[in-house]
Amino acid sequence: MDAMDQADILNKRPVKENDDHTGGKVAMKRQVSLLAGVALIVGTMIGSGIFASPVGILQQTGSVGMSLVIWVLCGVIATLGALSYAELGTMIPRSGVLLTIINCVSVKASTNVQVVFTAAKLLALAIIIVTGVVKICQGNTEYLDPNVSFQDSSSDVFAYGLAFYQGLWAYDGWNQLNFITEELINPNRNIPLGIIIAIPLVTIVYLLTNIAYFAVMSPEEMLSSSAVAITFANRTLGPAAWIIPVFVCCSTFGAANGSLFTSGRLAYVAGREGHTVQILSMIHPVLFTPIPAIIFTSTLAIAMLIPNDFSTLVNYFSFVAWMCYGLASAAVVILRIRHPEWRRPVKVPLIIPIVVVLISIYLVIAPIIAAPDLGYLFAVIFIISGLMFYYPLVHRGYSPKFMDGVTVVLQRLLQVAPTFYQEEKHGESEDLGPGLVEKTNS
Repeated sequence: MDAMDQADILNKRPVKENDDHTGGKVAMKRQVSLLAGVALIVGTMIGSGIFASPVGILQQTGSVGMSLVIWVLCGVIATLGALSYAELGTMIPRSGVLLTIINCVSVKASTNVQVVFTAAKLLALAIIIVTGVVKICQGNTEYLDPNVSFQDSSSDVFAYGLAFYQGLWAYDGWNQLNFITEELINPNRNIPLGIIIAIPLVTIVYLLTNIAYFAVMSPEEMLSSSAVAITFANRTLGPAAWIIPVFVCCSTFGAANGSLFTSGRLAYVAGREGHTVQILSMIHPVLFTPIPAIIFTSTLAIAMLIPNDFSTLVNYFSFVAWMCYGLASAAVVILRIRHPEWRRPVKVPLIIPIVVVLISIYLVIAPIIAAPDLGYLFAVIFIISGLMFYYPLVHRGYSPKFMDGVTVVLQRLLQVAPTFYQEEKHGESEDLGPGLVEKTNS
């Protein structure tokens, strides 16, 4: 395997369709700034979770104090996981209906939308926090008193796994910046810096928001509420209560935009690496957006909404997600042992990925023990069933003949071109790891 200097990878130029040496292929452009990256993390993390998850966490922990502790611990776990991902993302720098149109048309349009809606959702949470501070100053601290806030805390250690599921759902998005490494300006600097800025900010905002909730509502009132933020607004903002539902919609819209922007890149790279159909690896030669991958991701997202069961979706998503997060963190440890010579622009203390692996094991096992459900078994079977497709189609490289015709039709319909991952070579090179060589899938 040929390798090259890691710094050169980070300075690769955008290549257009008419470049002679590319064979008519195109590559992604680096145009996502640090501000856009921070907005992407914050905007993706802050979605519907902070307005819905407090009920689930309080239900599982049994007390105000422990629910606040869970919110803080979720922030710590998200930070540790993000740092582990940062090492992988900088060592192997390859990325992952209205919203679909925005993401298909322009990277800058999508990131600009993200910045605007991130500001809107932070404003909404600021309103809640300031209102809570006013209530606390008025003496509404009955449920926040440390002498009583931990009363009735659950003693079931496994029940906290479900509480973490609800909390980590609200934090989900901490790893999103790694999915757009190829489009992020100076990723060696901006990935860890984005993590350090974004996740602690979200953790503080979430903690203050929950304190504000409990300054207005009793635990019993929160548990009986179908929408905590709406109940909060109705009790405190009077005629202006409509502001919060509007901002909740903005928050959800922004989170969906961020998730679509990043998850579309996962399907795109999977296609380029030969793990899925080839059409997903193609991008528009002028817009530089992975249109097929974004449409595919949007379709899957809509299909997942059909059951219309929020709690079940959160639990099953978290179960599968933390299996993947644990495996990714384990990869950091394994690569440190097997390939210590690879350059790592971001190198975290080894204890961090080890801790994330242990946390992942707990988060996968604990909910099954606390609330056994066949759904978890079906999720595992669904994942394992992927091997039936992986072996013949990826490992053995078999491609049905009809797929060539399908690819051509879709390519013409969507006006997209094959891509490659370009790194300009300057000077001597060294063994840097997998995926750091020129790729020319056709």
